[in-house]
Amino acid sequence: MFERKTVAVVFTLVLLAWTHVGSAAELKDNWGDFLHYAMIGRFDLAKAYAQAILEGPADPAALFSLAEESPREYQILLRVREAKSDPELAAVSDKILALIEQGRQARRSDAKVVMEEVNRLLTTTTERGRLLAIRRLQDSGEYAVPFLLDALADPSQQDRLDRIVEALPQIGTPAIRPLGAAIQASSAAVRAEVARAMGKIGSLEVLPYLKYAVENDKVDEVQRVAALSIRQVDPTAMNRSAAALFFQSAEQYYGRVDSVATGASEAGSTNMWLWDKDQQRLAYRAVDSRIFNELMAMRCCEWALRADGTFGQAIGLWVASFLKAEAVGVPMPDYFGDRHADAFVYATTAGPGYLHQALARALRDKDATVALGAIEALIVTAGEKSIFTAIGSMQPLLQALTFNDRAVRYSAAIAVATAGPRGPLTESRVVVQNLAEAVAVSLEPNAPADLKAGEYALRSGEAMLRLAEQRNTAFDLSIAQAALVRATQSGPTELKVLAGQVLAHQATPAAQQAIADMALKTDNDQDSRIAAFGSLAVSAKINGSLLTDQAVDALYGLIQSGDTAPELRTAVATAFGALNLPSRKVKDLILDQAKD
Repeated sequence: MFERKTVAVVFTLVLLAWTHVGSAAELKDNWGDFLHYAMIGRFDLAKAYAQAILEGPADPAALFSLAEESPREYQILLRVREAKSDPELAAVSDKILALIEQGRQARRSDAKVVMEEVNRLLTTTTERGRLLAIRRLQDSGEYAVPFLLDALADPSQQDRLDRIVEALPQIGTPAIRPLGAAIQASSAAVRAEVARAMGKIGSLEVLPYLKYAVENDKVDEVQRVAALSIRQVDPTAMNRSAAALFFQSAEQYYGRVDSVATGASEAGSTNMWLWDKDQQRLAYRAVDSRIFNELMAMRCCEWALRADGTFGQAIGLWVASFLKAEAVGVPMPDYFGDRHADAFVYATTAGPGYLHQALARALRDKDATVALGAIEALIVTAGEKSIFTAIGSMQPLLQALTFNDRAVRYSAAIAVATAGPRGPLTESRVVVQNLAEAVAVSLEPNAPADLKAGEYALRSGEAMLRLAEQRNTAFDLSIAQAALVRATQSGPTELKVLAGQVLAHQATPAAQQAIADMALKTDNDQDSRIAAFGSLAVSAKINGSLLTDQAVDALYGLIQSGDTAPELRTAVATAFGALNLPSRKVKDLILDQAKD
């Protein structure tokens, strides 16, 4: 009887939620009843009321107001979510908390609301009003900073300057990034108060901006305030350059150090703060939180280079950050602009020295994505003299040959082979082993799709062909012979042809016979057979005849047969002639066609 009654109550509640939508009073009642039943353990009814909140046109701002007005009840909601004694209730609680957070964000960033609190701060005649305005501005966090700076720059507010100066640092650490951008303001008075506020906030993150002002600001008072603020935070920072301090911040963002990294691994967005020089005002752009840290690392590197154009370490880290951000697969921020190049363009433009920096960092971090991006750029930019650039005690590209990611190993081998070093190279065997493995893996029935095995096989074959044609003795391509022979037998057409071309430079009977077998195999299409006969001719010119008599007879039979297509017969004849065989076969060929 009770169960039926419960079901009826639940049904009625849900029906009411659809029938009486939009009512603030109803939302308040549903909110209160939801938390009441959750608190006394009546999870069935609590879920019904929660569902009523979610299925109505739930206003995030109104929900946030309810949570703000009743902090005790909000704590109950948090406990319900964390306890997970009822998974369904925990799930709907999560959804309600998400709506509350939306409301919080909307309220924090609402320009009208922030302006009202700034006006309250400037006009209130009571201590309570001033404290309330500061508390509300603290709630708005970073969104309050532009309006406080606007008031700071407003000549009509100069007699209330002390109120703004008092409030600005009380925003706390959320103000650091907008204040950092505002150090570029044209008003020296604004720059000075920005520097003063940074010093009072006290976070180490403010140091590079302050040192930048010490080194570069043209106004003595701004330099003085910035130096005083540095001494308040960390006096030793006066002994370091702004470029070095910005680089340190960039590394912290890149490494997601908790002191600077916020929200980067979560869904949603985080703000990048910019200084609009035309409007002389702060502006922000919401970016995907998953790439926020990388974008901030790039910004800090840009600041480092602005402070010191010779600070090359920042270029390598900037490239690594861009490669890392782009690999996430989300749109880059709109402030990049339509003409902003992709990461690969900047990586190749940077050149081998900075690419080796990025690669060394990626290898230390075991980051295959950045390592792969840096190596791919090295393939097209590095030559014999720059391919083995050392970073400290390591040679990143050589170290990448044994990395725990196959794509990185294969790309590293292709990079080394493409550069074609001719001197003694301890790692030459590993290079060829990786190239051979790339070919062999592509022939496996279940080659990993994410590896792009076919593409790597072709690129590896091309790299080996280049070494072979250059007669580069630093690399022993016979290590790859077994994989290449397999490729002529069972690979896709393009790989078969390429494998035959590489085998043509190997002076072994097995290599030459594999080419001949491919050329003679009637299952292969005519174009690939013609290409194989071309490779056989090359092999014969370099190595002489290494074929069995059976293979030679088969070649002769194709030339002699009237059924052989003219183009194919020409290719066979070229190969046959290159073999430079004893005269008997040629004599037979001539006499066979003679008229009596």
